[in-house]
Amino acid sequence: MNRPASTTPQNQAPDTLRSDARTIGLIGLAHGSSHFFHLLLPPLFPWLIKDFGYSYAELSVLVSLFFIVSGTGQAMAGFAVDRFGARPILFAALASFAVAGLIASTATGYPMLLAASFFAGLGNAPFHPVDFTILNKRVSPKRIGHGFSVHGLSGNIGWALAPVFMAGITTATGSWRTACFCGAMWALVVLAIMVLNRDALDDRAESANAAAKPAATAVDAPKEHPMAFMKLPSVWLCFSFFFWSTCALSAIQTFASPAMQAMYKLPLSVTALIVTGYMLCGAAGMVVGGFLVGRVQRLEKVISICMLGSAALLFLVGTGILPGMVAVVVASIAGVGTGLAGPSRDMLIKRAAPPGATGRVYGTVYSGLDLGFCLAAPVFGFMLDHHMNNAVFYGSAIALVLSVVSAVIVGDGVSKKNRATLAAA
Repeated sequence: MNRPASTTPQNQAPDTLRSDARTIGLIGLAHGSSHFFHLLLPPLFPWLIKDFGYSYAELSVLVSLFFIVSGTGQAMAGFAVDRFGARPILFAALASFAVAGLIASTATGYPMLLAASFFAGLGNAPFHPVDFTILNKRVSPKRIGHGFSVHGLSGNIGWALAPVFMAGITTATGSWRTACFCGAMWALVVLAIMVLNRDALDDRAESANAAAKPAATAVDAPKEHPMAFMKLPSVWLCFSFFFWSTCALSAIQTFASPAMQAMYKLPLSVTALIVTGYMLCGAAGMVVGGFLVGRVQRLEKVISICMLGSAALLFLVGTGILPGMVAVVVASIAGVGTGLAGPSRDMLIKRAAPPGATGRVYGTVYSGLDLGFCLAAPVFGFMLDHHMNNAVFYGSAIALVLSVVSAVIVGDGVSKKNRATLAAA
């Protein structure tokens, strides 16, 4: 008697702790590497200015180009993942990072730096559809939440390590080119690890199961146009939340270090620790925030308190009244608030999404990140060029406050919807 195709081992997603942990760990490593390459060049801006004479405004275009390529490529990457599978796209993305690092290490001028940013953005584009496709298809349902948690934490760790890695190697060797070359080697090492463990990343393992599911689901699908969700105000409020919160993050990641060097007269090797501290504190806050999600009904209150606390700390740093090392610590601690708000933010978006449109809503609102990074970089770069160092911290604080306004409006809408549902029941 033939065994049904849907029960064969090769057609089932692994359901053991060991296989789940292996897949989650690999995706975490890959996602952390993608965030690392967000900051391949920004930590090196002071050295690039010294060698090439560029302004911060000119170098901020490199950041904008990265996120333009990443943002526009993200939508197209979803179709590529569906057609070719997530695993080969992941391999190509990591290879693109290696190319970016090699181009940067041999750059002789602005065009090559732009090319490095282009390939880094190209590599970053597919990571969300790739990562979530593999996690959903390879990790058992009872551990998928842990997979998402590790995915978020690994991104923060990648952001935290990049400035220390790039600025540290540059300081130790006296060459930013060596740092870029080491970044390329890191991408190749991660690629080799993924290739050697490619069986744990096979997202096509459930294809037979998917084909065996009843076709009746199409009958039950909503009759609305697939893009109807874009008419909902809550979607664009969530988008604006991501946009403003990312503007603040862009200021911290790219410009806080040189701004603090100018304000507090600390060496770059010390001020580079701001980004690392901010990201690590954010990761710690994210762990704690995950427990708050299931215990708090009005999530916008959690978001508001945390974000406003971070804004107050960044504003305090901007005043310049703190001792130098205390300012570094305070700016780092501001990351705790944004980390705490992270899980509540994602759950609030899920509650605001209409039934059957959660994936499309997440895809739309998350594009606010790319737009925020793209537009904020030239603004804050202009501030530094005109010696408005305090404004980097004031601006990031204001952006966090504006993100709170969006979250509160969305939360009120969700609360009213819930009350209406209870009344109807």
